[in-house]
Amino acid sequence: MSTTNFADQVNQADMEAIRQVVATVEHAQNNELPDEFLALFRADAIWTTGGGKRLFGREAISTFTHQVLPGGMRDLTVTFEIEHVLLIRPDVAAVKVRQVYRKPDGTEEVGTPLFVMAKEDGRWRLTACQNTIVPGDD
Repeated sequence: MSTTNFADQVNQADMEAIRQVVATVEHAQNNELPDEFLALFRADAIWTTGGGKRLFGREAISTFTHQVLPGGMRDLTVTFEIEHVLLIRPDVAAVKVRQVYRKPDGTEEVGTPLFVMAKEDGRWRLTACQNTIVPGDD
């Protein structure tokens, strides 16, 4: 995972915590760890998958993730790169991510997720997320 410096907008501690959330999403996907992934979400979170499936609440996200993640990364790796962070309020951030799935033959599939995160009890959590596949990387 690589990142860009957003120090002008986000303080260093919050930026590092946001980076860690994104890094944990990457780790959980690459290692097919649904519970690690789910621990990042608020209970009432919204997630829209790359295929457009809308999931409301951590329980629905859990059901979906436990169905697709084990085995879903077979022969794939994924990387996440933070492209932009917009601090909406001191405790709410919109995080734009470049996601690249790589197959063993070298082909890639690019996505451009948006993670809206909220800071609660000192911890950044995924709150409203949209995962969008890009037909061609720009």
